[in-house]
Amino acid sequence: MSLILGIESSCDETAAALVASDRQILAHCLAGQESAHGPYGGVVPEIAARAHVEILPALIEQALAEAGLGLRDVDAIAATAGPGLVGGVMVGLVAAKGLALAAGKPLVAVNHLEGHALSPMLSDPGLAFPYLLLLVSGGHCQLLLVEGLGRYRRLATTIDDAAGEAFDKTAKLLGLGFPGGPAVERSAQGGDAAAVPLPRPLLGSPEPHFSFAGLKSAVLRARESGRYATQDIAASFQQAVVDSLVDRTRRALERVPEATALVVAGGVAANSSVRSALTALASARGLPFIAPPLWLCTDNAAMIAWAGGLRFDAGLTDPLDTPARARWPLDPEAEKVRGAGVKA
Repeated sequence: MSLILGIESSCDETAAALVASDRQILAHCLAGQESAHGPYGGVVPEIAARAHVEILPALIEQALAEAGLGLRDVDAIAATAGPGLVGGVMVGLVAAKGLALAAGKPLVAVNHLEGHALSPMLSDPGLAFPYLLLLVSGGHCQLLLVEGLGRYRRLATTIDDAAGEAFDKTAKLLGLGFPGGPAVERSAQGGDAAAVPLPRPLLGSPEPHFSFAGLKSAVLRARESGRYATQDIAASFQQAVVDSLVDRTRRALERVPEATALVVAGGVAANSSVRSALTALASARGLPFIAPPLWLCTDNAAMIAWAGGLRFDAGLTDPLDTPARARWPLDPEAEKVRGAGVKA
Protein backbone atom coordinates (compact mmCIF):
# COMPACT_ATOMS: atom_id res chain seq x y z
CA MET A 1 0.00 0.00 0.00
CA SER A 2 1.44 3.37 -1.02
CA LEU A 3 1.05 6.61 0.92
CA ILE A 4 1.20 9.93 -0.93
CA LEU A 5 1.54 13.52 0.25
CA GLY A 6 -0.42 15.73 -2.16
CA ILE A 7 -0.13 19.49 -2.65
CA GLU A 8 -2.59 21.73 -4.53
CA SER A 9 -2.08 25.43 -5.33
CA SER A 10 -3.35 25.98 -8.87
CA CYS A 11 -5.82 28.79 -8.13
CA ASP A 12 -7.00 30.28 -4.83
CA GLU A 13 -7.16 27.16 -2.66
CA THR A 14 -4.07 26.07 -0.76
CA ALA A 15 -4.21 22.42 0.29
CA ALA A 16 -2.17 19.47 1.52
CA ALA A 17 -3.37 15.90 2.01
CA LEU A 18 -2.18 12.40 2.81
CA VAL A 19 -3.97 9.63 0.91
CA ALA A 20 -3.27 5.89 0.83
CA SER A 21 -3.81 3.62 -2.15
CA ASP A 22 -6.66 1.87 -0.31
CA ARG A 23 -8.58 5.17 -0.49
CA GLN A 24 -7.96 6.18 3.11
CA ILE A 25 -7.74 9.96 3.43
CA LEU A 26 -5.50 10.26 6.48
CA ALA A 27 -5.46 14.05 6.48
CA HIS A 28 -6.71 16.92 4.37
CA CYS A 29 -5.95 20.54 5.20
CA LEU A 30 -7.27 23.40 3.08
CA ALA A 31 -7.20 27.19 3.31
CA GLY A 32 -9.32 29.43 1.09
CA GLN A 33 -8.66 33.02 0.09
CA GLU A 34 -12.19 34.40 -0.21
CA SER A 35 -11.53 37.44 1.99
CA ALA A 36 -8.43 38.38 -0.02
CA HIS A 37 -10.13 38.22 -3.42
CA GLY A 38 -13.66 39.23 -2.41
CA PRO A 39 -13.14 43.00 -2.89
CA TYR A 40 -12.09 42.37 -6.50
CA GLY A 41 -14.95 40.03 -7.41
CA GLY A 42 -12.55 37.40 -8.67
CA VAL A 43 -9.16 35.78 -8.18
CA VAL A 44 -6.14 38.09 -8.47
CA PRO A 45 -3.19 35.88 -9.51
CA GLU A 46 -0.47 37.82 -7.67
CA ILE A 47 -2.46 37.86 -4.43
CA ALA A 48 -3.17 34.14 -4.78
CA ALA A 49 0.50 33.26 -5.30
CA ARG A 50 1.63 35.31 -2.29
CA ALA A 51 -1.02 33.66 -0.11
CA HIS A 52 0.17 30.19 -1.17
CA VAL A 53 3.71 31.11 -0.12
CA GLU A 54 2.50 32.21 3.30
CA ILE A 55 0.07 29.37 3.97
CA LEU A 56 1.47 26.21 2.39
CA PRO A 57 4.32 25.31 4.79
CA ALA A 58 2.02 25.34 7.81
CA LEU A 59 -0.64 23.31 5.97
CA ILE A 60 1.87 20.61 5.07
CA GLU A 61 3.03 20.42 8.69
CA GLN A 62 -0.59 20.30 9.85
CA ALA A 63 -1.47 17.45 7.47
CA LEU A 64 1.49 15.37 8.61
CA ALA A 65 0.66 16.06 12.26
CA GLU A 66 -3.00 15.09 11.82
CA ALA A 67 -1.94 11.79 10.25
CA GLY A 68 0.71 11.24 12.92
CA LEU A 69 3.35 10.80 10.22
CA GLY A 70 6.60 12.30 9.02
CA LEU A 71 8.03 12.74 5.55
CA ARG A 72 9.99 9.52 6.04
CA ASP A 73 6.66 7.63 6.11
CA VAL A 74 5.37 8.76 2.70
CA ASP A 75 6.25 6.95 -0.50
CA ALA A 76 6.09 9.93 -2.84
CA ILE A 77 5.20 13.60 -2.98
CA ALA A 78 2.64 14.69 -5.57
CA ALA A 79 1.88 18.26 -6.56
CA THR A 80 -0.19 20.03 -9.17
CA ALA A 81 2.16 21.01 -11.99
CA GLY A 82 -0.56 22.66 -14.11
CA PRO A 83 -2.76 23.84 -15.59
CA GLY A 84 -3.67 26.89 -13.56
CA LEU A 85 -2.40 30.28 -12.47
CA VAL A 86 1.26 29.66 -13.09
CA GLY A 87 2.48 31.66 -10.09
CA GLY A 88 0.43 29.56 -7.72
CA VAL A 89 1.33 26.32 -9.49
CA MET A 90 5.02 27.19 -9.10
CA VAL A 91 4.64 27.68 -5.34
CA GLY A 92 3.21 24.21 -4.76
CA LEU A 93 5.47 22.47 -7.26
CA VAL A 94 8.66 24.07 -5.91
CA ALA A 95 7.63 23.14 -2.36
CA ALA A 96 7.09 19.53 -3.46
CA LYS A 97 10.46 19.46 -5.22
CA GLY A 98 12.20 20.76 -2.10
CA LEU A 99 10.54 18.15 0.12
CA ALA A 100 11.27 15.37 -2.36
CA LEU A 101 14.93 16.34 -2.55
CA ALA A 102 15.33 16.75 1.21
CA ALA A 103 13.57 13.48 2.07
CA GLY A 104 14.87 11.43 -0.85
CA LYS A 105 11.34 10.74 -2.10
CA PRO A 106 10.06 10.53 -5.69
CA LEU A 107 8.19 13.49 -7.19
CA VAL A 108 4.94 13.00 -9.05
CA ALA A 109 3.85 16.00 -11.14
CA VAL A 110 0.06 15.80 -11.45
CA ASN A 111 -2.15 17.39 -14.08
CA HIS A 112 -4.80 19.26 -12.12
CA LEU A 113 -7.45 18.15 -14.60
CA GLU A 114 -6.41 14.52 -14.16
CA GLY A 115 -6.91 15.02 -10.43
CA HIS A 116 -10.51 16.06 -11.11
CA ALA A 117 -10.98 13.31 -13.69
CA LEU A 118 -9.93 10.55 -11.29
CA SER A 119 -11.43 12.01 -8.09
CA PRO A 120 -14.73 10.10 -8.48
CA MET A 121 -12.76 6.85 -8.18
CA LEU A 122 -11.47 7.96 -4.80
CA SER A 123 -15.00 8.08 -3.39
CA ASP A 124 -16.55 5.30 -5.49
CA PRO A 125 -14.52 2.06 -5.67
CA GLY A 126 -17.03 0.54 -8.11
CA LEU A 127 -16.44 3.08 -10.87
CA ALA A 128 -14.84 1.37 -13.87
CA PHE A 129 -13.23 2.63 -17.08
CA PRO A 130 -14.30 3.86 -19.54
CA TYR A 131 -16.66 6.53 -18.23
CA LEU A 132 -17.92 9.79 -19.68
CA LEU A 133 -16.68 12.73 -17.64
CA LEU A 134 -18.21 16.19 -17.64
CA LEU A 135 -15.36 18.29 -16.26
CA VAL A 136 -16.90 21.62 -15.40
CA SER A 137 -15.07 24.26 -13.39
CA GLY A 138 -14.02 27.89 -13.36
CA GLY A 139 -11.36 27.43 -16.00
CA HIS A 140 -12.52 24.39 -17.94
CA CYS A 141 -15.65 22.90 -19.48
CA GLN A 142 -15.00 19.62 -21.29
CA LEU A 143 -16.50 16.25 -22.03
CA LEU A 144 -13.96 13.41 -21.98
CA LEU A 145 -14.07 9.67 -22.27
CA VAL A 146 -11.83 8.49 -19.43
CA GLU A 147 -10.39 5.24 -20.80
CA GLY A 148 -7.72 4.66 -18.15
CA LEU A 149 -4.90 6.31 -16.26
CA GLY A 150 -3.36 8.87 -18.62
CA ARG A 151 -5.82 7.97 -21.39
CA TYR A 152 -8.39 10.69 -22.08
CA ARG A 153 -10.32 11.28 -25.30
CA ARG A 154 -11.78 14.74 -25.49
CA LEU A 155 -15.20 14.82 -27.11
CA ALA A 156 -16.02 18.47 -26.52
CA THR A 157 -14.74 21.70 -25.03
CA THR A 158 -15.88 25.29 -24.66
CA ILE A 159 -15.31 27.57 -27.62
CA ASP A 160 -15.05 30.62 -25.35
CA ASP A 161 -15.71 30.69 -21.59
CA ALA A 162 -16.12 27.91 -19.04
CA ALA A 163 -19.36 27.45 -17.11
CA GLY A 164 -17.69 28.26 -13.80
CA GLU A 165 -16.31 31.49 -15.21
CA ALA A 166 -19.82 32.39 -16.36
CA PHE A 167 -21.09 31.82 -12.82
CA ASP A 168 -18.35 34.04 -11.39
CA LYS A 169 -18.95 36.85 -13.90
CA THR A 170 -22.72 36.68 -13.39
CA ALA A 171 -22.26 36.93 -9.63
CA LYS A 172 -20.07 40.00 -10.15
CA LEU A 173 -22.60 41.60 -12.54
CA LEU A 174 -25.40 41.03 -10.04
CA GLY A 175 -23.38 42.13 -7.01
CA LEU A 176 -23.73 38.76 -5.31
CA GLY A 177 -20.18 38.43 -4.00
CA PHE A 178 -17.34 35.95 -4.33
CA PRO A 179 -17.01 33.01 -4.89
CA GLY A 180 -19.59 33.36 -7.61
CA GLY A 181 -20.92 29.83 -8.05
CA PRO A 182 -22.34 29.37 -4.55
CA ALA A 183 -23.54 32.99 -4.52
CA VAL A 184 -25.56 32.56 -7.71
CA GLU A 185 -27.00 29.26 -6.49
CA ARG A 186 -28.14 30.84 -3.22
CA SER A 187 -29.77 33.77 -5.02
CA ALA A 188 -31.43 31.48 -7.56
CA GLN A 189 -33.24 29.59 -4.80
CA GLY A 190 -35.60 32.54 -4.39
CA GLY A 191 -36.04 33.31 -8.07
CA ASP A 192 -38.16 32.28 -11.04
CA ALA A 193 -36.07 30.33 -13.55
CA ALA A 194 -38.52 31.17 -16.35
CA ALA A 195 -38.72 34.90 -15.66
CA VAL A 196 -35.86 36.08 -17.89
CA PRO A 197 -35.55 34.96 -21.54
CA LEU A 198 -31.91 33.93 -21.79
CA PRO A 199 -30.21 32.01 -24.64
CA ARG A 200 -28.99 28.42 -24.54
CA PRO A 201 -25.89 28.69 -26.76
CA LEU A 202 -25.28 25.79 -29.17
CA LEU A 203 -28.38 23.96 -27.93
CA GLY A 204 -29.16 21.16 -30.38
CA SER A 205 -25.98 21.58 -32.45
CA PRO A 206 -24.48 18.28 -33.65
CA GLU A 207 -21.05 18.81 -32.07
CA PRO A 208 -21.26 18.65 -28.25
CA HIS A 209 -19.18 21.78 -27.62
CA PHE A 210 -20.05 24.52 -25.14
CA SER A 211 -20.34 28.31 -25.27
CA PHE A 212 -21.16 30.68 -22.42
CA ALA A 213 -19.87 34.10 -23.54
CA GLY A 214 -23.18 35.04 -25.16
CA LEU A 215 -25.07 33.98 -22.05
CA LYS A 216 -22.95 36.31 -19.92
CA SER A 217 -23.72 39.18 -22.31
CA ALA A 218 -27.44 38.40 -22.09
CA VAL A 219 -27.26 38.53 -18.29
CA LEU A 220 -25.63 41.97 -18.51
CA ARG A 221 -28.41 43.23 -20.80
CA ALA A 222 -31.07 41.82 -18.47
CA ARG A 223 -29.55 43.57 -15.47
CA GLU A 224 -29.15 46.87 -17.32
CA SER A 225 -32.76 46.77 -18.51
CA GLY A 226 -34.00 47.20 -14.94
CA ARG A 227 -36.98 44.94 -15.70
CA TYR A 228 -35.99 41.90 -13.67
CA ALA A 229 -35.31 41.08 -10.03
CA THR A 230 -31.80 39.93 -9.21
CA GLN A 231 -33.03 36.56 -7.95
CA ASP A 232 -34.94 35.96 -11.17
CA ILE A 233 -31.88 36.73 -13.28
CA ALA A 234 -29.79 34.37 -11.14
CA ALA A 235 -32.37 31.58 -11.39
CA SER A 236 -32.82 32.04 -15.14
CA PHE A 237 -29.06 32.10 -15.71
CA GLN A 238 -28.55 28.94 -13.67
CA GLN A 239 -31.31 27.15 -15.59
CA ALA A 240 -29.76 28.21 -18.90
CA VAL A 241 -26.42 26.73 -17.84
CA VAL A 242 -28.09 23.51 -16.67
CA ASP A 243 -30.00 23.17 -19.94
CA SER A 244 -26.82 23.68 -21.95
CA LEU A 245 -24.79 21.20 -19.90
CA VAL A 246 -27.49 18.54 -20.14
CA ASP A 247 -28.03 18.99 -23.88
CA ARG A 248 -24.31 18.88 -24.66
CA THR A 249 -23.73 15.88 -22.40
CA ARG A 250 -26.63 14.02 -23.98
CA ARG A 251 -25.07 14.59 -27.39
CA ALA A 252 -21.72 13.26 -26.16
CA LEU A 253 -23.32 10.15 -24.65
CA GLU A 254 -24.69 9.28 -28.07
CA ARG A 255 -21.10 9.03 -29.32
CA VAL A 256 -19.75 6.74 -26.60
CA PRO A 257 -22.07 3.75 -26.12
CA GLU A 258 -19.19 2.00 -24.33
CA ALA A 259 -19.36 4.43 -21.38
CA THR A 260 -20.01 2.61 -18.08
CA ALA A 261 -21.24 5.71 -16.22
CA LEU A 262 -21.87 9.43 -16.44
CA VAL A 263 -19.47 11.21 -14.11
CA VAL A 264 -19.19 14.89 -13.19
CA ALA A 265 -16.26 16.63 -11.52
CA GLY A 266 -14.98 20.15 -10.98
CA GLY A 267 -16.27 23.07 -8.95
CA VAL A 268 -19.57 23.47 -10.82
CA ALA A 269 -20.32 19.82 -9.99
CA ALA A 270 -21.13 21.06 -6.48
CA ASN A 271 -24.22 22.87 -7.83
CA SER A 272 -27.34 20.98 -6.75
CA SER A 273 -29.36 21.89 -9.86
CA VAL A 274 -26.58 20.62 -12.13
CA ARG A 275 -26.39 17.37 -10.17
CA SER A 276 -30.16 16.82 -10.26
CA ALA A 277 -30.39 17.39 -14.01
CA LEU A 278 -27.44 15.11 -14.77
CA THR A 279 -28.85 12.42 -12.48
CA ALA A 280 -32.06 12.47 -14.54
CA LEU A 281 -30.10 12.34 -17.80
CA ALA A 282 -28.06 9.35 -16.66
CA SER A 283 -31.16 7.55 -15.46
CA ALA A 284 -32.87 8.09 -18.80
CA ARG A 285 -29.84 6.54 -20.50
CA GLY A 286 -29.75 3.59 -18.11
CA LEU A 287 -26.39 4.65 -16.67
CA PRO A 288 -25.25 5.25 -13.10
CA PHE A 289 -24.54 8.87 -12.25
CA ILE A 290 -21.47 9.41 -10.11
CA ALA A 291 -20.28 12.62 -8.52
CA PRO A 292 -17.69 13.07 -5.79
CA PRO A 293 -18.72 14.49 -2.40
CA LEU A 294 -19.06 18.26 -2.55
CA TRP A 295 -15.69 18.93 -0.93
CA LEU A 296 -13.96 16.76 -3.56
CA CYS A 297 -15.56 18.72 -6.41
CA THR A 298 -13.77 21.96 -5.65
CA ASP A 299 -9.97 22.23 -5.76
CA ASN A 300 -8.39 20.01 -3.10
CA ALA A 301 -5.19 18.11 -2.38
CA ALA A 302 -6.81 14.71 -1.79
CA MET A 303 -7.52 14.33 -5.51
CA ILE A 304 -3.92 15.31 -6.29
CA ALA A 305 -2.59 12.75 -3.82
CA TRP A 306 -4.95 10.10 -5.22
CA ALA A 307 -3.99 10.76 -8.85
CA GLY A 308 -0.35 10.95 -7.81
CA GLY A 309 -0.67 7.61 -6.04
CA LEU A 310 -2.16 5.94 -9.11
CA ARG A 311 0.72 7.26 -11.20
CA PHE A 312 3.29 6.23 -8.59
CA ASP A 313 1.87 2.71 -8.39
CA ALA A 314 2.10 2.53 -12.19
CA GLY A 315 5.80 3.42 -12.02
CA LEU A 316 5.34 6.99 -13.24
CA THR A 317 7.45 9.58 -11.44
CA ASP A 318 8.97 12.87 -12.60
CA PRO A 319 12.36 14.59 -12.53
CA LEU A 320 13.01 17.57 -10.29
CA ASP A 321 13.32 19.89 -13.28
CA THR A 322 9.68 19.29 -14.28
CA PRO A 323 8.24 22.73 -15.20
CA ALA A 324 5.07 24.40 -14.00
CA ARG A 325 2.54 24.77 -16.80
CA ALA A 326 -0.22 27.33 -17.29
CA ARG A 327 -1.76 25.10 -19.99
CA TRP A 328 -1.70 21.30 -19.99
CA PRO A 329 -4.46 19.52 -21.98
CA LEU A 330 -5.51 16.03 -20.98
CA ASP A 331 -5.88 15.08 -24.64
CA PRO A 332 -3.07 16.85 -26.51
CA GLU A 333 -4.04 15.07 -29.74
CA ALA A 334 -7.56 16.50 -29.79
CA GLU A 335 -8.38 18.63 -32.81
CA LYS A 336 -8.52 22.37 -32.26
CA VAL A 337 -12.11 23.52 -32.04
CA ARG A 338 -13.49 26.29 -34.23
CA GLY A 339 -13.27 29.56 -32.35
CA ALA A 340 -11.77 28.04 -29.22
CA GLY A 341 -9.04 29.92 -27.39
CA VAL A 342 -6.05 28.68 -25.41
CA LYS A 343 -8.22 27.27 -22.63
CA ALA A 344 -9.59 24.60 -24.96
